[in-house]
Amino acid sequence: MRTIDRVVLPLRILLVVVFAGLLIAQTLSLPGTFRYLAEQNPELGAVPWLLLAFAIFEVLCVQVVIVCTWRLLTLVRADRIFSDESFGWVDGIVWALLLGWVALAVVSAAIVAVIYVTPELRDPGTPILLIGIVLIGGVVVLTMVVMRALLRQAAVLRADLADVI
Repeated sequence: MRTIDRVVLPLRILLVVVFAGLLIAQTLSLPGTFRYLAEQNPELGAVPWLLLAFAIFEVLCVQVVIVCTWRLLTLVRADRIFSDESFGWVDGIVWALLLGWVALAVVSAAIVAVIYVTPELRDPGTPILLIGIVLIGGVVVLTMVVMRALLRQAAVLRADLADVI
C-alpha cells in the first residue's frame, strides 16, 4: 500500500488544481470568450450561446469525473475499493463520460454538416480533427466500461478468497 499512498497525494493535488482551473474557465473564461464571439459576429445569432452551453456541459462532465475519482481514491486508501460503494462512483464516471461523449458527437456532427454544406469552409482538417476527437472519446468511454467490469470481477474474486480464508 505504500506505493499507492505515494501516488494518492500528488494525484489529489493535481485534481484540485485541474478542478479549480475548470471552475475558473466555466465561470469566467468561457462566458467571456463566447460573449466576445457573439458581439463580433452578430450574424451567428444564437450559435455562440449554444456553444457556450455545450462547453459548460463538457466541463461539468469532467468535474463529475474528478469528484468521483477523488472519492475512489479515498476508498483505495481505506482498502475498500472492492466494496459495493465503489461501483456507484465508477458508474458516475462512466455516465459523465458517456453523456459528455454523446454531446461531443452530436455537436461535432452538426459542425461537420455545416462545413460540408458551406463551400468556403470546406477544409478537411477540421472534420478530420473532430472525428478523431469523437473516436478517442469513444475509446475512453469504452475503456472505462471495461475497467468497471474488471473491478466487478476483482471484487467477486476478493469476496471468494475471503470466503475460502
